[in-house]
Amino acid sequence: MTLETLELQTGDQPVASIVVLHGLGADGNDFVPIAQELDLSAVGPVRFVFPHAPVRPVTLNGGMAMRAWYDIRGADLSRQEDEAGLRASVTQVQALLDREEARGIAPARTVLMGFSQGCAMTLLTGLRAPRRLAGLAGLSGYLPLAATTAAERSASNRDTPVFLAHGRFDPMVVLARGTATRDALLALGQPVQWHDYPMEHSVCAEEIADLNAWLLQVLAPTAG
Repeated sequence: MTLETLELQTGDQPVASIVVLHGLGADGNDFVPIAQELDLSAVGPVRFVFPHAPVRPVTLNGGMAMRAWYDIRGADLSRQEDEAGLRASVTQVQALLDREEARGIAPARTVLMGFSQGCAMTLLTGLRAPRRLAGLAGLSGYLPLAATTAAERSASNRDTPVFLAHGRFDPMVVLARGTATRDALLALGQPVQWHDYPMEHSVCAEEIADLNAWLLQVLAPTAG
């Protein structure tokens, strides 16, 4: 199944792409306003791609159907993971990355980014992507299927920069999940830029500014 997407371009003939994965129960519209706050003019025209996750029942929410990249079976995100759902969504997200390449944007000029569940999918997909990406940006999320990361990580993306940001008071994905993700990636030798902020499960202005600076760095015209 091909994911439905929204798109936003900052100019004609984009030279870079940013694929943004939303969180549980949201949709592709969720991060459009944040993308509009970014100033990437130094990079050149950029295409933002905002896919909608499939609608599926979510166990934690009483089986209610909503947009979700995978099922959440309990409050402990590291136990009883929906491996089948996670891996099915990897295939769909990778297809979007492949489509950007087919449209003329090299993987090395593409950033994969996500919030919460979207962060989990960003790390799961990006670290396994067969061609090197410009960077991975994970906001308020965690590393899923962590025990398989070392064995399954793509050689092409072992030095891909990772931006991780988290709220210190996040009640949904607690800060310890974020720091554990950071530490696991650093232990593998992955370059990680870590930030935490005095917020809950959300995005703040300081975070957007830090993300903007990181995006300018990894998408700099001289990079790749």
